[in-house]
Amino acid sequence: MIDKKDVIIDYFRASGPGGQRRNKKDTAVRITHIATGLKAVATESRYRIQNLKKAFSRLEDRIKDSERKAEPRIPTKIPRRVKERRIVNKKQRGSKKSLRGRIDLSEYGE
Repeated sequence: MIDKKDVIIDYFRASGPGGQRRNKKDTAVRITHIATGLKAVATESRYRIQNLKKAFSRLEDRIKDSERKAEPRIPTKIPRRVKERRIVNKKQRGSKKSLRGRIDLSEYGE
């Protein structure tokens, strides 16, 4: 649970549809965690207290995600068949490129 001393809470007007009640009252909530700088916003509900609860739960989730360490990836081995196919393709490409050289016209009597 996040302590209220560790966050900055901002209230503002939510944009979008919702009529006069949404346009007049500051029901949207933005919570900023001071230590990490992470932010969470909730604007769905018409009521400030509901948005405050949603924003706190989102902020807790973001803090947990930021603290979670990613598991190290296990490098996979390239199969032998793929290596062999790559070498065969390289040889074919090389033989094709060797035919691109200059033509020696002395062989043709010129």
